[in-house]
Amino acid sequence: MNYSTPVLTIDGPSGSGKGSISKRVAERLGWHYLDSGALYRALGLAAIKNHIDIKDEKALVTLVRQIDLEFKKTEQGYWAVLLNGEAIQDQLQTEEVGEIASKIAVFKEVRQSLLAKQQSFRKKPGLVADGRDMGSVVFPDAQYKVYLTASAEERGKRRYKQLIEKGINANLKHVIQDIEQRDERDQNRAFSPLVIPEGADYIDSSNETIDEVVHHVLNVLKNT
Repeated sequence: MNYSTPVLTIDGPSGSGKGSISKRVAERLGWHYLDSGALYRALGLAAIKNHIDIKDEKALVTLVRQIDLEFKKTEQGYWAVLLNGEAIQDQLQTEEVGEIASKIAVFKEVRQSLLAKQQSFRKKPGLVADGRDMGSVVFPDAQYKVYLTASAEERGKRRYKQLIEKGINANLKHVIQDIEQRDERDQNRAFSPLVIPEGADYIDSSNETIDEVVHHVLNVLKNT
């Protein structure tokens, strides 16, 4: 790993806006981008397609070796997620895949097997990495760290709006409950739990626009 290459980690719970903020910041900086959550979702999607039991940790670890994931900015201006060359970003956003990703993320061997894959994204001129353990486990030496959060109710509303806009049936109460359950799993798992990384700047986005949060994050780089 090239430790001289700068890294900005943006950690936080599900629905906090990590993805939207990280993509915009990466674009502004001209840096590479890593959505670690997409790795777990891609693994979950691959497990579904290969009819693998998501409780079978060894089978999941074997599957990790068969996954090649890329993040590319398209000519249309959006970020495409490619799994072994196939565009899968729309498939990753289903509730089923998200739920599976959250469940397989508790496995220690799965997280360890994905560690090197995530660290390989660290390339010049720099990397913006978002997830739940980017600043605490994957890139503990990152020069810049942010912990981004929002209330469970606000995060649920955002997720509900995304689902409705995509034509997916959803119930706001159930979406908020799902967010809270994921928070509990992420914060209480034995390996790499969701924590505020040491030295991270804490940002609550509950009452802020995306542009305002992007501004705060860019200021972290200026003031560090």
